[in-house]
Amino acid sequence: MRVIGTPDGLTPEAFSEIFEAPVSGVRWEKVGSGQIGACYRIRLDGADGVPRRLVAKLAAEDEAARAFLWPVYRAEVSFYRDLAPTVRVRTPRCHHAAISADGTSFVLLLDDMHPAVQGDQLAGCPPDRAAGAVANLAGLHGPRWCDPTLLDLPWLNTVGEEEAAQLGEVYGPAVETFVERFAGRLGDRDVRTLRETAEAIAAWVVGRPERFGLVHGDYRLDNLLFGDGGRVTAVDWQTIGIGHPLRDLSYFLGTSLLPEDRAARERELVAHYHAELERHGVTGYDLDACFDDYRFAALQGPLITVLGCAYGTPTERGDRMFLAMAARSCDAIRALGSLDLI
Repeated sequence: MRVIGTPDGLTPEAFSEIFEAPVSGVRWEKVGSGQIGACYRIRLDGADGVPRRLVAKLAAEDEAARAFLWPVYRAEVSFYRDLAPTVRVRTPRCHHAAISADGTSFVLLLDDMHPAVQGDQLAGCPPDRAAGAVANLAGLHGPRWCDPTLLDLPWLNTVGEEEAAQLGEVYGPAVETFVERFAGRLGDRDVRTLRETAEAIAAWVVGRPERFGLVHGDYRLDNLLFGDGGRVTAVDWQTIGIGHPLRDLSYFLGTSLLPEDRAARERELVAHYHAELERHGVTGYDLDACFDDYRFAALQGPLITVLGCAYGTPTERGDRMFLAMAARSCDAIRALGSLDLI
């Protein structure tokens, strides 16, 4: 399948080959910051059956970054190829997915979801929008819940005891770096909570293995598009892996809702998610067990926040976002007593 390595490859000839129909014109513009990859909004002129609007995702422009990021490129391409058709989570339709043999160059051609609007992590999720997001999340988890064949996919990340120990060795220092970087802006209670999560993270990440499934890994407002009628679409599948599915739910509610909204609505939203799981065929899993797993899984919030801050390119908005996510998720961990369950 044709791989487009750079925007220079976004040509009528390339699209004609991909769509097996004449494409006479291509217009594109870059969108987004392009830290992990590069995104382009595409307009095509061509024969009937050729999409008129697309988003193209390509590898990062920097070659050194490509060499480091190839596993996440492989994960996202493989998700669209191998897993998206087997689950019910709403994602952009993928028209073409191809990756080079070494994984450093790839292309995804996805539906442009305009006029859907991206969520705003800083502003927080209005509670009335959260129900659609958790229902969509159940569409990822339910159809492959505890499916042992997921373990046969070599590209899908899993965490064992060795990887858990390594995570603990990385996460602890990252917490201290986070605390130092935001000294004076991070509350004392949140500092203590972050340090407590560092002590617990290795045991937590392999905890409760009896329930496992697909985990988006970064299911939050900036990776969700909100359309008419409450339709929610999830994007950015580079962090897809195997783990406890409730990590995604705890992460979304803990980092995307304001603490007062989460406290007021979380039982209702967890119940809605649980009902959707059952609609997708999950049995033998009652609501009490689901809420207990939701409490346990809340450490996903500081884990992804701290590591994302450690390895991302610093920006003014990014700093404010990481601070908000850390404060919200630490509040959730304390309110839910999550550390007492590890």
